[in-house]
Amino acid sequence: MSETIRYEVKGQVAWLTLNRPDQLNAFTEQMNAEVTKALKQAGADQNVRCVVITGAGRAFCAGEDLSGVTEEMDHGDVLRTRYAPMMKALHHLEKPVVAAVNGAAAGAGMSLALACDFRLLSEKASFAPAFIHVGLVPDAGHLYYLPRLIGRAKALELAVLGEKVAAEEAVALGLATKVIPLSSWEEEVKQFAERLAAMPTKAIGLIKRLLRESQEATFDRYLEREAECQRIAGLTSDHREGVKAFFEKRKPIFQGN
Repeated sequence: MSETIRYEVKGQVAWLTLNRPDQLNAFTEQMNAEVTKALKQAGADQNVRCVVITGAGRAFCAGEDLSGVTEEMDHGDVLRTRYAPMMKALHHLEKPVVAAVNGAAAGAGMSLALACDFRLLSEKASFAPAFIHVGLVPDAGHLYYLPRLIGRAKALELAVLGEKVAAEEAVALGLATKVIPLSSWEEEVKQFAERLAAMPTKAIGLIKRLLRESQEATFDRYLEREAECQRIAGLTSDHREGVKAFFEKRKPIFQGN
């Protein structure tokens, strides 16, 4: 598809691989644009029912490529024009998204992983909220997701101290779903993604929508949105299949609609 990412659809899973291994998959303007395009493509493709984001080589993503940073750069403009579209595309994607964190996820690379719905970590994976070490604040939605995952106090600690979080510690903190041994890494990620792809996709999207809105809405408003989403879910063929399978005492076969 491009020079900076690989995008492949295998079965019902879209695999988005950050593909600058010699630069630890650090972001460039081109990569931001291509990731945004791939996420929108996955969202529009009715055959895609799960998205996996991973990195080529030994890193997941080292964050912004600092070789392109200049003294004249307007960092706010970079966020508005490059990162915001990418993170919005990911945030509003109503399909399950898995970050397969194969190695280091630093800076905006960590932000990308935090924005995903699930984080599977290899034994060599780590998170590094490295912004403080270059005198910057966490960006790319970092402090939107981090306190929602681990609480405000721990989020502040990680952001200010900037210490690396190893894979097992990340699971203990609630930053990751699980750690996978290197010997079974590819197979277990594949199985996890295919499991999600076989689930009722529309319901998963509605669950994601309700979780987002629950952070901001009043309780009364949330209950109304819950009822609206349940009405939509109740009209899906997957709901009908689930009920039918229940009475027939068999495993449901969901089609994602």
